[in-house]
This record gives sequence, structure tokens and C-alpha cells, in this order.
Amino acid sequence: MRAALIIALLATSPALAQDALFDADGYRIAHYRAPVHQPPPGVGRIAPQAAAQLRPGHDALFIDVLPAEGGHREADGRWRLATPHDSIPGAHWFPEAGRGDLAPGIGDGFARGIAKLMRVRRDRMLILFCKADCWMGWNAARRLRAAGYRNVWWLAEGVDGWTDLKRPLSRAQPDGGVAP
Repeated sequence: MRAALIIALLATSPALAQDALFDADGYRIAHYRAPVHQPPPGVGRIAPQAAAQLRPGHDALFIDVLPAEGGHREADGRWRLATPHDSIPGAHWFPEAGRGDLAPGIGDGFARGIAKLMRVRRDRMLILFCKADCWMGWNAARRLRAAGYRNVWWLAEGVDGWTDLKRPLSRAQPDGGVAP
């Protein structure tokens, strides 16, 4: 009965339905595959053509936050994957780090992983992505900007835009290791 009432309220109130998409801090928490028109505040948007001119790991750190479809984290923090994941060559993959509401350990692991990659340099160029029309790259870019990183960019088209340019993808492994 209570669920039916909530659904009825959301159906009759577009404002309530819109608010249910974001948490109090402004992170998207539901329906991640939807058009995104603006980068988060303080974050730049980089076109796929411009990103393709950069060397991952040298000119910028490319950070993939696409979920591990069907996979899960083991108690020791390692990922057990259900399906392989292809990403931009040289990108670092932090599965689930683009969700608005992060599972225990994901946020801390993401923060530690980025700090280690940055080597204390908060001005190094970071490019966050997942797929086209996906809020996860947006959330992760917002999260890193809020953490004090100053050179954060969002590749809105993600791996889809990369492949549209006929650029290759390579097999990715989650940062922090993966269980076979």
C-alpha cells in the first residue's frame, strides 16, 4: 500500500519525480542512462576529438567509472567480473565509482586510487567518463572536483564517442586488482 502511494505521488508530481533522481548533495542517484547537458560546476567538458589527441597516463589520467556489469567486489576488495570490460587504452577503471550513492568501500577506494595516481599533484588533468548519455562520469567528475582536484574534465560521450572516432578499445581490469 505504501509503495503504491509513493508511485502515485511521483506519477502526479513531476517535481517530486525529478527530485528523486538526485540526492541532497546534487549527485544523480537513479536512471543513470539519460541525456546530460552540462558538466558539473567547476568541471570542463572535453570533446572526444580533443581527448583522442592526449596520451593517457602522460598528458592526462583517463578514469573510467562504468559499473562492472554482473560483477561484484569480494570481501578483500578485489573484483570478480561476470563479463570483460573494454575501455580507452591506458584508462584506469574504477567500477561503480560513478554512482551517486556509493556502496561501502567504493568511495574510499576511489579516493585512495586517484590520490595514488595523482602523486599529490591536484592540478594534473583528469578525464572522467563512462558511456554516452550516462550520469556516472558526471557524478565522478563532480566528486573529484569537490575533493579539491582542479583540472577535472568530463568526456560526456565516453567510450561510445571514442569508438565513434574509430579509436581502439582495450581490455580493462579494475584498479586494485581483479579475481579470476
